[in-house]
Amino acid sequence: MNILRRGRLAVVPGEDIMRFTSSMEADKRIFYADVEVDKAHVVMLTEQSIIKEVECSSILRGLDKIQKDGISALDTSYEDVHIALEARLIEMVGEDIGGRMHSGRSRNDEVATCIRLTLRVELLNLMGEVANLIATLIKIAVKHHETIMPGYTHTQHAQPTTLAHNLLAHANAFIRDISRIKAAYVCTNQNPLGAAAFASTGFSINRERTTELLGFDSTIENSMDAVSTRDFMIESMSCFSNIMTNLSRMAEELILWSTSEFGFIELNDRYSSTSSIMPQKKNPDIAELMRAKTGTLNGSLISVLTICKGLPYSYNRDLQEATPHLWRSVDTVRASVRMADGMIGTMGIKKENMKKATNIGFMTATELADVLVRNADIPFRTAHHIVGSIAKKGTTPTLAILDELSSRIIHEKLSDRGLSGKSIRDALDPMNNVKKRNIKGGPAPRETKRQLTFANKKLSKIRKDIDIFNRQRDKASDKLEKICKEHL
Repeated sequence: MNILRRGRLAVVPGEDIMRFTSSMEADKRIFYADVEVDKAHVVMLTEQSIIKEVECSSILRGLDKIQKDGISALDTSYEDVHIALEARLIEMVGEDIGGRMHSGRSRNDEVATCIRLTLRVELLNLMGEVANLIATLIKIAVKHHETIMPGYTHTQHAQPTTLAHNLLAHANAFIRDISRIKAAYVCTNQNPLGAAAFASTGFSINRERTTELLGFDSTIENSMDAVSTRDFMIESMSCFSNIMTNLSRMAEELILWSTSEFGFIELNDRYSSTSSIMPQKKNPDIAELMRAKTGTLNGSLISVLTICKGLPYSYNRDLQEATPHLWRSVDTVRASVRMADGMIGTMGIKKENMKKATNIGFMTATELADVLVRNADIPFRTAHHIVGSIAKKGTTPTLAILDELSSRIIHEKLSDRGLSGKSIRDALDPMNNVKKRNIKGGPAPRETKRQLTFANKKLSKIRKDIDIFNRQRDKASDKLEKICKEHL
């Protein structure tokens, strides 16, 4: 008989109902976290004299065996991993001993703890993978401070820039993404264990002790809040959506740049496919899928927001439906980051095509207008009018043409106000345009080198933070394992 249902419930659910209510598939992700939570809880119960030392030893030996056997050894007819694991323990050591493990807790605080333990590992792994992507962007950018290319607004040729400037823009976005993941990690790494069903417990448990043994930063203060909130999931998934949005934007550029019309890059064969009918095709499938998976992940976020939006305090079974969306999102964003890293790191760059494209679309118009302001001392709006008129005609700017237009617009020749043919030619040179933009954040090689140094410093700090978080977690895990061995 099901150890959970035998007291209050007399009828066993049918197979269809069990499939509807079961969370066993999603619970595969939290199996090892569940064992770790059980161990910490049992050690704490023993230290608080709630269970006896001999009972603790027997339970811990049983948990070690369950951990080694894995989730596949559990009875999947139970509705979740927690009851399946407890039932297996009771089967091994008897109910008089195994039945004591659940004292002072509920599945409500247990599952919340397991999800947080598992998610924090995923967040740290994601931080590391995004850091690797940033490192790859920096590695490519360092070679291309003077690789000139078009910059775009509204997908139209706008002003000349460099490939380094473009790649560092993406790197900066991902650096901010990591700061958001770090904040989500801090909110995730809080201990709900000991909240029990929602009203805590009459047993004299020590919540601070399980917080220490499980490597949490703090204990969630309110027991009702502890079991019922999934805001840490929503925050993490919001971070994932933001990362995917940035990845999707980058994927869109890679897709465009690899077309014949652009011809700026060629994606490595391993990140491409071909057509079943058109033998010449080389399709950017990985980038396209990354773009599409952004929609899948955003859908998961909306699902969890909708699941949580109308729930009264405290725990409701609805929350079970949120967890699969979390794991799907984790898998999607981590895989997408790795794919992006691979694509960027292996793509071929066609520098000459990029350079040629800067001569299309009068991309130096802004600098020409600026030169009119600086050299002829006219208002920028007037210079904008004059240069815009040249763009409309589609003619190449010369001193004579500018004088003709200015005579009509301001009734004065610009050459009479200090404008020279050389200053016009310099303004029309794309590389001169780039080198002039040497202010903070600009595309000038000297400035992108400074930006790269800044990004490297940020990346170094990120890796140190990841290392600190991992060491804190490993230290707690080692401590728990050592204490468990002392009780065996």
